[in-house]
Amino acid sequence: MFTLFHALCRDPIVFKGGLDFELEFAVYHSSFVDEEGITKACGFPLLPLKSHIKGPAPVSNQDRTDIVDEAITFFRANVFFRNFDIKSSADKLLIYLTFYINVALKRLEGRRTLAEGTKAIINLGLEKVPVPGEPGFPLPGLFPLPQSGKEAELLRNYLKQIREEASGRLLSVAYKSNGTPNKWWLAFAKRKFMNIIVPS
Repeated sequence: MFTLFHALCRDPIVFKGGLDFELEFAVYHSSFVDEEGITKACGFPLLPLKSHIKGPAPVSNQDRTDIVDEAITFFRANVFFRNFDIKSSADKLLIYLTFYINVALKRLEGRRTLAEGTKAIINLGLEKVPVPGEPGFPLPGLFPLPQSGKEAELLRNYLKQIREEASGRLLSVAYKSNGTPNKWWLAFAKRKFMNIIVPS
């Protein structure tokens, strides 16, 4: 049976004499390493999304994996890590999305029905989306400051779009088809990705 333990173990267990052994874990990285033709704002790559939500993101083919798919698929493994070896700008966006999913799950705590969870997520979506250099931006130092108001608004609109898209997909896994909570997801609301305090 495939378990979360197996999901976390990217590399095999290395045994070292007797009963001593060492476990090596590795974060999951984004596959979007080819940045040719991708617009950036404050170091964020504005990657395509499978989304009908209005925003600046290019539209991705519906049958292809996008960065939101990766963030949700990798979340329950990556959330355990305090450090993240960044290999591409897409990894930075993956980090941002992982933290956002962490925040969204925290908002879903105690919401016993899909309707309650949806309301909580809608309220989260109404909050202002900060960009680098503004109060409330969760990853200071990881992204450069905007060089103009135009760049700041481009990024804000992209982050708003991608957060809304991630929220919708998160609800589809955080709650079962009958509208009850999926404990295998909501249990992760108590985790702190990269040891960042998640606002309530």
